[in-house]
Amino acid sequence: MTPQQTHILVTVLFVALIAWRMHARIRRLIGRQRLSPARPWINVVLFPVLVGLLTLGSHLHPLAAASLAGGTALGIALGVYGLRLTRFEVTTEGLYYTPSAHIGIALSVLVVARILWRFLVVGFPGSSPGTPPPGATLTPLTLALVGTLAGYYFTYAVGLLRWAAKNRSLSPRPETPS
Repeated sequence: MTPQQTHILVTVLFVALIAWRMHARIRRLIGRQRLSPARPWINVVLFPVLVGLLTLGSHLHPLAAASLAGGTALGIALGVYGLRLTRFEVTTEGLYYTPSAHIGIALSVLVVARILWRFLVVGFPGSSPGTPPPGATLTPLTLALVGTLAGYYFTYAVGLLRWAAKNRSLSPRPETPS
C-alpha cells in the first residue's frame, strides 16, 4: 500500500468513527433514558482524571491552564443548568431521565466543529508520516472545549447519582431468580 493510499484509508476510517460516535451520542441525547448504574460513575471518575492530566501537561503554559480552568467552570455551570432542565421519572420499571437535548447537542456540535477545524488547519492523521504536524499540541481553545465537556459531564453525572440515591427506594428492584 502506498503512503497516499494509507493516508486516505486512515482519513476515511477516522471520519467514519467520528460520524458513528456522533450519531450514537446525539441519539442518546434525544429522548428518555433509563439510568445506567455504571455510566455516571465512569463519568465521575474519568473526567476529573482527564482534567487533572491535562492540567499537569499545561502547567508551564498559563494561557492553556487558564483556558482549561475556564472551560471546566463553564462546563460545571452548564451541568447545573442542564440538571435543572432535565425531566426525572421514577417508574415501576426503574429510574428514567430525559436530558435537555439542546445543551448536549450544542456541546457535541462544538466538538465536531473543533475536530474538523483542526483537520483543516493541521491535516488529517497520517498526512505527514514520521513528523508530528505543526500545532499538534492542544491549543487553549481545544483545552477550553475539553474542560467544558469534562465539567458538564462530571456535574451532570454527579446530579444523576444524587437524584438516584434519593429515589432508589421509590423504584422497585428487579427480581432475581433464586
